Amino acid sequence: MPQPVAAPVLLIVDDDRDIRNLLADHLEQHGFRTVKAADGRSMQAALEAGPVDLVVLDLNLPDQDGLSLCRSIRDASRTPVIILTARGDPIDRIVGLEMGADDYMAKPFEPRELVARIRTVLRRTSGGSDPVEGRHADFSGWSLDIAARALTAPDGRLAPLSGADFDLLNALIRNGGKPLSRERIRALSTVADADDRAIDLRVSRLRQKLGDDAKNPALIRTVRSLGYMLAGPVTWRA
Repeated sequence: MPQPVAAPVLLIVDDDRDIRNLLADHLEQHGFRTVKAADGRSMQAALEAGPVDLVVLDLNLPDQDGLSLCRSIRDASRTPVIILTARGDPIDRIVGLEMGADDYMAKPFEPRELVARIRTVLRRTSGGSDPVEGRHADFSGWSLDIAARALTAPDGRLAPLSGADFDLLNALIRNGGKPLSRERIRALSTVADADDRAIDLRVSRLRQKLGDDAKNPALIRTVRSLGYMLAGPVTWRA
């Protein structure tokens, strides 16, 4: 007889007790289990105490900056992070995604939207998204492990990828060498309201991680009036 699947564990990190409790109650009503932390130190203790499937992270914490905590989570594991904060400036969104966040929501927020975004991130990071031609996509000496969301460079080193990096690279790879418009990138992004400047910056950052010459890019090419495309063939393997 099949065993029931355990509900995902969400770690809520926020220094406001009322918000922590409200979030926990709402998320538990939607089938999640929750753990709560008021600051960076208790967040680290919770991560060490047991497995966590996703972190909902505030940026304004009393002991450590939330962006630094996001980077520390990303450096130590592939646990997805959704930033939930009162800092809603577009540059904060960009920096948060570049630090490795998988999504970014500004307060005040709609609780039902947060639940939807959590489920979307969990599906994507658990490998439960669209079927793929294979587990690995090889291109120009690089290899992207779709299920593990891991990028291996031609020299064998593991290149760090934020959630936004993975989404963009995965979309370019799956687009089969055809131009991908900014509007399409926006639709595939976890941040639907990203403007053209934010998308261009995201492409620029990904080029840097791939060692692609910004003045004469060979891997991610700009197609005038159309968007961006991954140059060269992609080979899929198990």
